[in-house]
Amino acid sequence: MRPAGLDEVVGQTHLLQAGSPLRRLVEGSGAASVILYGPPGTGKTTLASLISQATGRRFEALSALSAGVKEVRAVIDTARRAAVHGEQTVLFIDEVHRFSKTQQDALLAAVENRVVLLVAATTENPSFSVVAPLLSRSLILQLQPLSAQDIGTVVRRALADPRGLGGAVEATDEAVELLVRLSSGDARRALTALEVAAETAGGAGGTITVEIIEQSLDKAAVRYDRDGDQHYDVISAFIKSVRGSDVDAALHYLARMLVAGEDPRFVARRLMNTKMSPPRGSSPRCCKIRLSRPVKPLRISTG
Repeated sequence: MRPAGLDEVVGQTHLLQAGSPLRRLVEGSGAASVILYGPPGTGKTTLASLISQATGRRFEALSALSAGVKEVRAVIDTARRAAVHGEQTVLFIDEVHRFSKTQQDALLAAVENRVVLLVAATTENPSFSVVAPLLSRSLILQLQPLSAQDIGTVVRRALADPRGLGGAVEATDEAVELLVRLSSGDARRALTALEVAAETAGGAGGTITVEIIEQSLDKAAVRYDRDGDQHYDVISAFIKSVRGSDVDAALHYLARMLVAGEDPRFVARRLMNTKMSPPRGSSPRCCKIRLSRPVKPLRISTG
């Protein structure tokens, strides 16, 4: 179900407007290397593939999970030989934030001299995970989670398109809405859930219902990482909700952390720090009063 052309891309309209750098790359007129930064399932790999197809360049793909400096240099050497014959290379590196500093440095000369057009994808903030020299040689483009309408479009297209289920099964409107909610803006997650539900529905002639989806999927995955941006974004949102007396939001962010496996002691320490900030106009003694009733992190339960 990967889009075969720009007209099939769903979402990311802020990056694909007429005349934008990314659109020029996809249409074959851009020449700058890019780093695509965004959550999973938002189209980073798809856009990299479209850039290669539209420009007519050679396409090489590496995963930072398995490639090392040796593999990076081998691809660059091949690209340099191809350039002699007038053939340029698009180098796609997935999960570039997992490359070490040495591995990233191996790319600098090739990117600087346009030996390769680098298209790198990362789910982590590149300001913290990509070396400064490589950042300065690339455009940083942030992809957003897909909207509910976008995910609904992807699901309905997969139901009807021959590349997907090709009309072999149907789905009720309520089932599609449930898939949209479970996806949390991740098209890949929605398509995986749809595929599993289609198998459960019995294949050709079946109908995907809410009950079948609930039977197929235990629960929705929570978007959270203990070592990345989400770790800090969610705890920050939680503390702001507590300070703003927004009970529903505070419970949402607390549950999101605990369900994802965050250490309850971390949450308790942050709550203690919040307790140390006296409300405006309160007595200076309030901190002492609060500390006289300390929290006991080890007794916090997620059950």
